[in-house]
This record gives sequence, structure tokens and C-alpha cells, in this order.
Amino acid sequence: MWPTFVGVTLLDGFLLHELLPASWGFDLIPGILVATFANLFLIGAMGPWLARRLWKRRPAAQPGAPAKAQFEVLSDRIGTALLVAGVFGVLAAGLAARPVVVSETKDTERAAFALIHYIDRSGNEELIRNRDTAQTERKSEDFFRTCIRRDDERRYFCFLIDTSAKRVRIVRDPSALPNRINP
Repeated sequence: MWPTFVGVTLLDGFLLHELLPASWGFDLIPGILVATFANLFLIGAMGPWLARRLWKRRPAAQPGAPAKAQFEVLSDRIGTALLVAGVFGVLAAGLAARPVVVSETKDTERAAFALIHYIDRSGNEELIRNRDTAQTERKSEDFFRTCIRRDDERRYFCFLIDTSAKRVRIVRDPSALPNRINP
């Protein structure tokens, strides 16, 4: 169980760092610390409790083995199973928290993910808070203009996004006028 604990804790910390959105996700080291305490709870509190419950209901597994050894093996197996279940829980929660981008082409999808990443790294609380109001207009095959409503609702943050190169290029548009809305 303990070698599994170390591996699973590192994996959980990495998943907490990589899969959760940047607006409320963890850095790597804090993610590992959170995973450590969560996994210690699983194997320190939940594991023994489940082992005692199962121990009372099971027939003698190996009549020649001491009861204490059988209980320890059962506790280790339950602890390991809880750790593995915890990894799947963190993975499922992380995948469920991923932003949903509905786009018509790969270029619009690339532009949307690049803008989300740009906004999350900017640290601008107003942009992060209002990023769900983004409206994208295609200007050409590989060129987009995306506007995000500001808090005062009359002005917008606008960005010009170029997806023609391998790396998406984002430039702030000085105009605060929104994109035209097509019905």
C-alpha cells in the first residue's frame, strides 16, 4: 500500500495541477500537498473503517494464517483500492471541470483555447470573470476577432487572433467596440 501511496499521491498532485482550470486550480507542490492529506485520510480513516466492517462479515480466508495477519492484508488491499479509486475520482473531476469550447472548425477551437490560456495567465480579474461573454467573429480563414464584455457592459476587451502559424498569436485590439452580432 505505501509504495502505491507515494505513486498515487504524486499522480494526484499532477492531475490537480494540470486538469483543474487555472482560475481555481493548484500549483504542483500545493496540489501534491492536498493529494497527500486526502490520501492519508483515505488510508488512515476510511481504509481501517471499511476493513473492520468487512472483517466482521467474511468467513475465514485462510484457516492456517493468524487472524491479525489476515486483517492487515485486508486493510492493505482496501487502502490500495481506495487510493486507486481516488485517482479515478480526481481524473473524473478534472475532466469534468475542463472548459467546454463549441466551435465549427479546428482553427476556431485553437483560437478559443489560446484565448482562454491567455486570459488565465493575464491575471486580469475582470477578464477572467467575464470570459464566458466572449463573442468571436471570423475575419478570414485563419484570423478572428474576439470581444469580451467589461463590467460596465458598454465597453469590451477585444483581441485579434491569428491561427495561421503553428503557434497562435493574440494581440489586444485597441478598439473597445463589440463584434457585430449575427442573428
